Amino acid sequence: MPTIDLSRYDTKKTAKPIKTTEEEGLIAFLNKDISFGKGELSDKKKESLYLELSSLLQAGINLKDSFELIIADQEKEKDKAVFIKIRDAVLTGATFSGAVQESGKFSLYEVYSLQIGEETGKLTEVLLDLAKFYQNKIKQRRKITSALTYPVVVLSTSLGAVFFMLKFVVPMFGDVFKRFGGHLPWITEKIIGLSQTMQDNFFRFVLFLLLVVVVIFRVRKTEQFRKMSSQFILRLPVIGNLTRKIYLARFCNSMRLLINARLPLLRAIALSRQMIGYYPIAASLQQVEDNILKGRSLHQSLREFKIYPNKMIQLVKVGEETNQLDYFFNRISEQYIEEVEYKTSTLSSVMEPLIIVFLGLIVGVILISMYLPLFQMSNSFQ
Repeated sequence: MPTIDLSRYDTKKTAKPIKTTEEEGLIAFLNKDISFGKGELSDKKKESLYLELSSLLQAGINLKDSFELIIADQEKEKDKAVFIKIRDAVLTGATFSGAVQESGKFSLYEVYSLQIGEETGKLTEVLLDLAKFYQNKIKQRRKITSALTYPVVVLSTSLGAVFFMLKFVVPMFGDVFKRFGGHLPWITEKIIGLSQTMQDNFFRFVLFLLLVVVVIFRVRKTEQFRKMSSQFILRLPVIGNLTRKIYLARFCNSMRLLINARLPLLRAIALSRQMIGYYPIAASLQQVEDNILKGRSLHQSLREFKIYPNKMIQLVKVGEETNQLDYFFNRISEQYIEEVEYKTSTLSSVMEPLIIVFLGLIVGVILISMYLPLFQMSNSFQ
């Protein structure tokens, strides 16, 4: 059986790491389940493919007929073209894993898992494992997105209301106060001054914001920016710890999948490094590979980096000693997923009233500052 060429994936040399469907940071974890251009298939499409294919193969349908049924079920032409290409490659004598690799729509760890499934006669089990992997990934992302959607909507709407008041309402009151003259209360002067500053610098602020977005977009893939942005996010209260556990869960889940597929430890680490793409983990795994080559154990190598908690390192140590790394990586992953879901839900519940109260206070201060001079004027007429 032909083997997969790893040379073009050697990230220690000049090759670029495989693109993943995730971006860095917490925003990364919440981004859309969509594939753009020539990128990989979406997580949802992969989950559906692996689930349907494993069910069909379990039912005794051969690979060619299984793909015929899957192709007939596709609504989008670009997805249908991908599966037709894979089917045709298999019909011309290529292995399924080789055909998947040539399509360019799947990551290397999937290709290796499928190849080992073919070699060991456990392709159906590997397909089910991959389907479960993407099911958990999608489920986790959806729960976090669902928990954070309401606070984000409330915050955006409230900030829009404050902007509207400062941009349109306060200037109208300011014109009225100028006509009457007299001394304004301190808080009213400050609010009118803030509104005037926003009026004078609105377009400059928009241009500055656009410039920042363009600069970030251009440098977002550089190593220095990835390092600085990840360090900044990890230092944020609550958000930093949440981001850390999200990516540790993803790392442990990928290691479980690869080790369970009987890949050597070093190869599993290399593929996980390419798949995760999160700078603190990816950079540490580069050094972990070198340490293991020098004879050190996995848990000893992980201990050198602060990104890995002591509890996780102890469980990895037990897994190495009992030769059950896949089991312990699975336990760690499940634990972090549960913690992330719980903390996200709690964060959402706490944020909602705090956002409402905080922005309610801002709106209240603006309104009071505008009506205070009117009260003073009404008293002067009595």
